[in-house]
Amino acid sequence: MKLEVECYSGFKADERPVLFRLDERQYLVEEIVDQWYGMQDVFYKVRADDGSFYILRRETSTPEGAWHLVSFRQMPPER
Repeated sequence: MKLEVECYSGFKADERPVLFRLDERQYLVEEIVDQWYGMQDVFYKVRADDGSFYILRRETSTPEGAWHLVSFRQMPPER
C-alpha cells in the first residue's frame, strides 16, 4: 500500500499532516485527535474526511522523514 502525506508547513517544516493518499484514494485530515513522540518517530492519530481514524507515523531519524500507516479504524455506517 503506497502512502503519500502532505503537511502544513508553518514555523517549522512539515508541522502536521493535512492530506494523505493511500494508493489512488485521497483523504483530507479533518482533525488531529492526538500526537505523540517515540524515540525516532512522531505519531499522529487523525480523523479523515471519510469519518475513519488513522494513525500515521513519520520517521524523524532520517532526513527524508518517511511516512507509514500504523493502523486505521473504520467508523460503522450511521443508521
